[in-house]
Amino acid sequence: MSALPDLLPKFRPMRVTDLDQVMRIEPMIYTHPWTRGNFRDSLKSGYDCWVMECGGELSGYAVLMVAAREAHLLNLSVAVDWQGKGYGRALLMHLIEIARSCEAEHVFLEVRPSNVAARRLYGDHGFQEITVRRGYYPSGPAREDAILMGLEL
Repeated sequence: MSALPDLLPKFRPMRVTDLDQVMRIEPMIYTHPWTRGNFRDSLKSGYDCWVMECGGELSGYAVLMVAAREAHLLNLSVAVDWQGKGYGRALLMHLIEIARSCEAEHVFLEVRPSNVAARRLYGDHGFQEITVRRGYYPSGPAREDAILMGLEL
């Protein structure tokens, strides 16, 4: 990640007005992207929805649900042009701090086995594999498993 001031990530709560930009990024990085309705419902439900801005543009976003002293990372996404530069790491660290501030004791997430970069990122931050959820994700005509990972805070 660059140390240039306008390339340092800035985080703020997601707004409905961000959804046009989010919806431009989402299908570029996922074969089965979330819908606008998924994001709108997350905002309406009061989930912790965040955007990350770098260089004056929306470069990533995330959705975190916190309840009963547990946090569940539902979506963590970095735009293609910003991937591989440490911004996913910065966004993940921000969400872990949000979970801590909400007094969560654990953070859970699902990740595709085929998403090697994400699995490495989560593992580097102390997430441990808990179990496999068979056929969890759509994947063309078949389904892909999910690895459930957890982090104790």
